[in-house]
Amino acid sequence: MTETTEDRQGPIKVMVVDDHPMWRDAVARDLSESGFDVVATAGDGDQAVRRARAAVPDVLVLDLNLPRKPGVQVCKEVVAANPALRVLVLSASGEHADVLEAVKSGATGYLLKSASTGELQDAVRRTAAGDPVFTPGLAGLVLGEYRRLASEPAPAPDTDEPKAPRLTDRETEVLRLVAKGLSYKQIAERLVISHRTVQNHVQNTLGKLQLHNRVELVRYAIERGLDDE
Repeated sequence: MTETTEDRQGPIKVMVVDDHPMWRDAVARDLSESGFDVVATAGDGDQAVRRARAAVPDVLVLDLNLPRKPGVQVCKEVVAANPALRVLVLSASGEHADVLEAVKSGATGYLLKSASTGELQDAVRRTAAGDPVFTPGLAGLVLGEYRRLASEPAPAPDTDEPKAPRLTDRETEVLRLVAKGLSYKQIAERLVISHRTVQNHVQNTLGKLQLHNRVELVRYAIERGLDDE
């Protein structure tokens, strides 16, 4: 079974990637002083990919505007190498195109650099727990884009394609609430089950559907209309 943040001993391991040394050091220091284990930092895209593979952080706090390799490419490569890694983009850009590109590259959260230290700390904790974290206003943008994609005509079915994996009633129920944008804590309260049980249902569903993260799971659910039920 996939390990969750509640199963892991010790602090959340974080890596900070930004090409501005003073900003990078300040973020790393703030996170370290608040109890996170900052296992690595990097100042360019190539360095970020190498160090992420060596340090194996739980959460990668990533700027998009990097020399040598753009942040979205870094995101694609590190998530491909380690699907359990969560990527929280911390960017000065709130442009919708940047947000959507980051999410499509595998980022599970997007926070603007105008966020407070407390908001960043909370975002890192929630990202590590598997919750999608977005600066207010951006979550609706991402869900709207998924609905737009889901409304496009689907390709003709392949008769040789295997049937979709069968989810249990509880897994389907959790998936429906995930698609509605509820956090794991809210889902646990709604269904009167533990936070860890919710995480286990999500991890089992990800495995059955061969998806990599919660963002992909939301898109899967929306494409099947589960968020409207």
